[in-house]
Amino acid sequence: ATTRVGNYTHIRRRTAIIADNLSAQDLAGRNDELSYQLAKRGKEIKRDIEKVLCDNNAQVAGSSSTARETGGLGAWIATNENVGTGGGLTTGDGTTARTDGTPRDFTETMLKDAMQQAYTSGGQPSVLMVGPHNKTVVSGFAGIAAQRFMAPSESPTTIIGAADVYMSDFGTLNVIPNRFQRERDAFLLDPEYASVCYLRPIQQVELAKTGDAEKRMVIAEFGLKVLNEAAHAGVFDLTTS
Repeated sequence: ATTRVGNYTHIRRRTAIIADNLSAQDLAGRNDELSYQLAKRGKEIKRDIEKVLCDNNAQVAGSSSTARETGGLGAWIATNENVGTGGGLTTGDGTTARTDGTPRDFTETMLKDAMQQAYTSGGQPSVLMVGPHNKTVVSGFAGIAAQRFMAPSESPTTIIGAADVYMSDFGTLNVIPNRFQRERDAFLLDPEYASVCYLRPIQQVELAKTGDAEKRMVIAEFGLKVLNEAAHAGVFDLTTS
């Protein structure tokens, strides 16, 4: 039997106030201060969105006094997980934040276990997303695909020290580092069963002018959509350094 699950949207915004006299100045490195500041706010919003989507955050319906929040990846993956002592998630619908367990070093055995759980549940993860420290740990796993780079004899040799593809018994994983997720989490994701939904895409809004300055707001309303949490897996409670 199917079960309808849901999530809430999350609103993020960034504002900019630019003095009018900046348009009359010869600025170093840019021609238009307003465009420059809006470009920066746009990048900040995108980073905010990724941080929210990867966080261990339970969904919040919101009220007149509480902001509405979308449930992050950490609050969804429950069926297929490898956790430390005391860690885990009882529900897999985004309504409960994950309980963090005792940290331990990331090992290839943990990764294989999570991948096998996902395969047994019918999933086919193709992305392994980890923090910066654990990306270097994964590079030392035995299942990393052999990498070769043909360098011309007259040029310096290129040494490849990064791991980008992990070959498991149940499928290939593209290893992607993510500086915005929690270092203690490693996500095995099937992109077919998770996506970002926008109620209001990233947009610029002109605010009322007061005084000798222009005001702008960059805003987005978005949410995490997980079609089937059992299609994904996670290795949690990892050491961070």
